[in-house]
Amino acid sequence: MQEPTLVILAAGMGSRFGGLKQITAVDEQGHAIIDYSLYDAYRAGFRKVAFIIKHEIEEDFKARVGRRMEKYFDVKYVYQQLDRLPEGYSVPEGRVKPWGTGHAVLCCKGVVDGPFAVINSDDYYGVTAYTALYNYLKEPHAKHEHAMVAYELQKTVTENGSVARGVCQVEDGCLTDVVEHTRIEKRPDGIAYSEDGGESWVTLPGDTPVSMNCWGFGVEMLDELEARFSPWLDRNLPVNPLKAEYFLPFVANELIQEGLGKVRVLNCHETWHGITYKEDMADVVAFLKRLHEDGTYPDTLLD
Repeated sequence: MQEPTLVILAAGMGSRFGGLKQITAVDEQGHAIIDYSLYDAYRAGFRKVAFIIKHEIEEDFKARVGRRMEKYFDVKYVYQQLDRLPEGYSVPEGRVKPWGTGHAVLCCKGVVDGPFAVINSDDYYGVTAYTALYNYLKEPHAKHEHAMVAYELQKTVTENGSVARGVCQVEDGCLTDVVEHTRIEKRPDGIAYSEDGGESWVTLPGDTPVSMNCWGFGVEMLDELEARFSPWLDRNLPVNPLKAEYFLPFVANELIQEGLGKVRVLNCHETWHGITYKEDMADVVAFLKRLHEDGTYPDTLLD
């Protein structure tokens, strides 16, 4: 078995946050959330990492994160740019929004050549998530069998606005359906999502399993992402050329519904922390400080 690669989605420009969350310090030592992710991944066994970034942030990212990690990992860089499209397609006039997580991972084709995990750069997933992913990816699996770390919805929301989550249905330890909701937030009567700009809301139980873009894939997933991207563009460009996103859970769900793939659900009882909004910073800083104080992390991570 090839050593698995940790793929980190770090190309976002932080429009809601107002800056580059990938390199924003969250402790007194200057570590960003991505430093905690890399520390946990290293402890779990990962030794290969691919950072998905944009050329616009390349130098800042390499100076702040990438070059330090070369002492610990085999580091690769993948560039998610708007014009990385199949032959015959062009960027719609006025489009500035990235094409989504599915497109970001597709950009790894030709760089990642074995099993791989996928995480967001600005989400704190917890120690056990990386151990579960690494252990899964190190074992042989049937082709088109993948894995996802599931979190309880109530442990993944912020007090400061809406979040996007893949809401999951699970049977016998396998994912049977995942639907991406881009506006989920805490409401007076519980956690709910809206699909019509806040005109109406659908309440979800707090223990609903959700995807946090914490996946484990066989390398064949890159072929699936490529094969399905052009048809997705054909369906979505005419109706939503400026904002449609090719979500990773969307492709995983298609494979499941078509009977062409299986996704094992690796349950995780960690509490998510992230900085979707500037107002989230205080909570993240306090949380990580407690983890240092209880010995979960040393003062210095991978420096």
